[in-house]
Amino acid sequence: MKPSGRNLNLTSYDEIFQTEETRIEAFQEKVIDIPLTELHPFKNHPFKVTNDESMLETADSITKHGVLVPVIARPREEGGYELISGHRRKRASELAGKETLPCIVRNLDDDAATIIMVDSNIQRENILPSERAFAYKLKLDAIRRQAGRPSNKSRQVVGNLESADIVGKDAGESGRQVQRYIRLTELVPELLDMVDVKKIAFNPAVELSYLMPHEQVQLMEAMDMEQATPSLSQAQRLKKYSQDGKLTFDVMTAIMSEEKKGEPDKVTLTGEKLKKYFPKSYTPQQMEETIIKLLEGWSRKRQQSQER
Repeated sequence: MKPSGRNLNLTSYDEIFQTEETRIEAFQEKVIDIPLTELHPFKNHPFKVTNDESMLETADSITKHGVLVPVIARPREEGGYELISGHRRKRASELAGKETLPCIVRNLDDDAATIIMVDSNIQRENILPSERAFAYKLKLDAIRRQAGRPSNKSRQVVGNLESADIVGKDAGESGRQVQRYIRLTELVPELLDMVDVKKIAFNPAVELSYLMPHEQVQLMEAMDMEQATPSLSQAQRLKKYSQDGKLTFDVMTAIMSEEKKGEPDKVTLTGEKLKKYFPKSYTPQQMEETIIKLLEGWSRKRQQSQER
């Protein structure tokens, strides 16, 4: 018989092993060092990145030990990478004088990236109400899109309870509470800032979120005029007047001028207001002790002056 004209290329054992090794390696995530200049923040990232005491501690740790947990990013069409998790680690690395950051690169669509971004941050301590509100909203919209349900743009609807339950599951909160947090995204920025610094309590803030934006702006004027913030019952009445189309500036000032029964006088001094008067090394407890001593001295002088 004449030999066949076809060339039979038999694959060697080494080639088979290398092919299988390459195939397995392709499914394994690699950690690569990426220049900080090529890492860009996630679009509409709801979590604030500030140079607070915790950030400085993280920067000090990175200086000594490096970044122990890689960040997660995805490629950008316009070049570079979009951070999904690790915004604080990136900022701390900048403060520590680093040039690169260990990173896991994943090809993710917008919704999958949003869910990972929220889940990787929501378990942090000391999350502001505004951060939680916008994070829950982003994740809720992503979940609804993945389920084929278009996001409802109505101001009064923040997503059905079933989807909200899914959002709250990982954070240990009910769907109802998730919906209440998302309501806060309807507040004008100035009112939302007051919620973050605890000038307005959470429950009244949820009720105030049902006011129209121009009504919220007027309410701030009434609050400033009367030097008062709404209680829950007052916020509920403001909401009712708004829904009935009867919320005027006069109504607002009348409600805000009411005395709150059973509510003790309270003065709130935030850390930001006090820090400029104390050395940076002072702890909150040291600041409190110093303030008490100064007040005691002032009280004694005032009493002596009255006795003369």
